[in-house]
Amino acid sequence: MMLNSDVGERYPQIIEAGRARNRAWVAHGKNNSLFQADMTPDEERAFLTDVVGTIEKTTGHRPRDWLGPALTETFETPKLLSELGLDYVLDWSSDDQPYRLNVPGMLSVPYSIEVNDISLFVGKSLSGPDFVQIVKDQLDQLYEDAADSGRVMSLVLHPFVINQPFRHKYLDQALEHIAQHPGVWLTTSDEIAEHYARTTAEIPA
Repeated sequence: MMLNSDVGERYPQIIEAGRARNRAWVAHGKNNSLFQADMTPDEERAFLTDVVGTIEKTTGHRPRDWLGPALTETFETPKLLSELGLDYVLDWSSDDQPYRLNVPGMLSVPYSIEVNDISLFVGKSLSGPDFVQIVKDQLDQLYEDAADSGRVMSLVLHPFVINQPFRHKYLDQALEHIAQHPGVWLTTSDEIAEHYARTTAEIPA
């Protein structure tokens, strides 16, 4: 679950709901209005330290991962996150498989801009049936591509978009297709990162 650090301080009921569902927390900046893209390294280090520390305080768990608001980073972000003990980022929407970054111990785990309710419903004004068909097509193609290896299908959802009542049944249909598809691992980004790190060798610098 993507979490702005401000949310943990202002809306503790969201944290409690996430705990009840055993959610994995992804650090998602302070809020969706403040980006670190123009910060100096020292400013960004202080910013990231505050965000990660606040999320750890409010959730009881230190996040292992980062998704920048609007997918923003600087050239220093992966290194600074690694210094804070994080293992991976979701900002790099460049592959359907995890891969290692140049920063030792830091991974990129796939995140989708295309199969994303904001892009589809707000950006392209698509309908509920369009959404269901896109999810089916995405899964079917990735499943075929994964015949001799794994692929990650990221389905990005925002409550204020997908939670509109007229979209509920279409989300249910999409999730039912995913859950009933043979050979699909329903999991979290933390578990994907753990599996990839455990089963692939890190190339020495």
